[in-house]
Amino acid sequence: MLQYDNSAFYFFALSFLTIYLVPSWISIFNRFYSALFAKDEDLGAISRTTAEQRKAEELKKEQKGLATLLSSRGFVINLVITAVLTLVFVWLAVSVSQDGEVNSFDPFSILEIDSGADAKAIKKAYRSLSLKYHPDKNPGDRAAEAKFMMVSKAYEALTNEEARENWEKYGNPDGKQSLEVSIGLPDFLLDSGNRNVVLMIYLIIMVGVIPFCVWTYYSDSSKFGEKDVMYDTYSWYHYTLDQHTLIRSLPEVLAGSAEFRKRNVPKSNEDKQAIAQLMSNFKTQMQKPKFNHPVCVKGNVLMHAHLLRETDKITNPTLLGDLKYMLQRSTALIDAMISVCQHQDSIQTAQNCIEFGQYVTQALWHKDSSLLQLPHFTQEEVKHCATGNGAASGITEYRNVPDNDKKGMKNFSDEQKADVKKYLEILPDISVETKVFVDDDEDDKVYEGDLCTVRVTITRNNLKEGEKAGLVHAPHFPYPKQEAWWIILGTKEGKIVNIEKIPNPNRVFEHNIKFLAPRVGDYEFDLYIKSNAYVGLDQKHKVNLTTLDNSVLPEYKIHPEDAELDDEPTLFEEMLNANIEQDSDDDDSDDEEETSAKDAIAPKSDADLKKEQLKKARQQNDDDDSDDDAEEVYAQK
Repeated sequence: MLQYDNSAFYFFALSFLTIYLVPSWISIFNRFYSALFAKDEDLGAISRTTAEQRKAEELKKEQKGLATLLSSRGFVINLVITAVLTLVFVWLAVSVSQDGEVNSFDPFSILEIDSGADAKAIKKAYRSLSLKYHPDKNPGDRAAEAKFMMVSKAYEALTNEEARENWEKYGNPDGKQSLEVSIGLPDFLLDSGNRNVVLMIYLIIMVGVIPFCVWTYYSDSSKFGEKDVMYDTYSWYHYTLDQHTLIRSLPEVLAGSAEFRKRNVPKSNEDKQAIAQLMSNFKTQMQKPKFNHPVCVKGNVLMHAHLLRETDKITNPTLLGDLKYMLQRSTALIDAMISVCQHQDSIQTAQNCIEFGQYVTQALWHKDSSLLQLPHFTQEEVKHCATGNGAASGITEYRNVPDNDKKGMKNFSDEQKADVKKYLEILPDISVETKVFVDDDEDDKVYEGDLCTVRVTITRNNLKEGEKAGLVHAPHFPYPKQEAWWIILGTKEGKIVNIEKIPNPNRVFEHNIKFLAPRVGDYEFDLYIKSNAYVGLDQKHKVNLTTLDNSVLPEYKIHPEDAELDDEPTLFEEMLNANIEQDSDDDDSDDEEETSAKDAIAPKSDADLKKEQLKKARQQNDDDDSDDDAEEVYAQK
């Protein structure tokens, strides 16, 4: 009979716990390693200039040390659970070492005697245990009943010669067994005194814990869409973004994201007063708010404090934490804005969102000079650079000025001058090349309906061969950010052909844009190359495309054998016809064969011939007009 087996339960529990404990301990050790031994480069805590030293120190403080780990509630909860389950695992392992055979039949252990016991000791143990577990003395106790049967079987195995031979040979007194199974659960579940407790625990787990975990997971995961952005945020962007959205209104759009609605609700009068005070400082530089909800107002004010480099006026630590949280999520949310603009086919708003991402990274605003990205530069240095000989109004112009003629560093120390020089070495300097072609074509001609490719090749001239682009130099952005480039191809009418973010760090990389060639004519597309983090490095290029008439191409003729394949029945049709033939009567099948033979021999009438000609003509017209039915996306120049 099937019996509850403690040993089998131990093995099952050990296997089940291993599924959780192994990845959990790996994650815990990785977190400990990162907090104690990780290199600064791995954390993004690098200081290539003195302007980045403060940011690097803050990153180390936030990500290094045991205090950082213990301040994470999720890590502490997982550590406690893992430690408790590890103790259970050790206890199970010790139990297995003491009783490690699954469903083993050992009559000596069942009778609780030594393996070398004589017949007298065997009989004495049997009498004692049989009286103890006899069903008459334990009415309704299934565990005692099962134990009594095992004691009787063990006694038989040791006293009956045939049974003992079977046990010594096959491990069972009944002889060779085809299959031995047991239930991998502890035998205390059979105890009648534990039934109510076991049933209660079972109900709590099956009716309460498991449904709650499933509901929690589903309710949380169902809120998020692409790029780990909430669906409510996408709905908000669809509502607030259109083709007329300006950069000045984007901080308010970002502030209304669903990710901030719970955190940015003012929780006290002090928060409200602090927000009101900040708003009075930035009100002249903010666009008039469209939404008066406290969440939007608070987020809008905090974002302007960052963009205007006025975060030192935020004295409330809670507000500083809320701003850092917004900046941490800003990259993914701005990418979501751009995807919404792509869906709306609004190329200008998409560019505004990309530039807004640049301003957020560098803590600049739309009227600020790109020279403020230089370390230690203020408005005074910017004004000095914009006047006189060798004047430079932008960062690219300033980079091209010879080192001896660069302005704005008259009062700088040697260390500050070295920072500026180092920054200009880090600043990307790209050149862009484009090529239009059709795959597998021998020439560069593009015909109407071809799948043409615009290949954009970007070269980082500031890098040497084999070098890769590193982190963005952004001392005012509290988190590391990898350099990437947005590539946008659009029409002169403002429609988006393709927009994509390319994070490739190589010195030279390519990006292919594929689309169907428009109607015959000459076309001019706008190609925009925009940085994801630096202000003033964007480039705009023209891509010219001449589409030729495809009627001049040689006619494509189908091989006769390929044409015959279209008339052959498919495998499904063959099987269907075979089933029909098997189910039909013999008489009916004979009649059908005679009829089909007569039809095959009989000549076609004029009406049938006209029907076939009309059918062929319609098919030819459908093929000729298939391209005309396509939606016109490009306008002829």
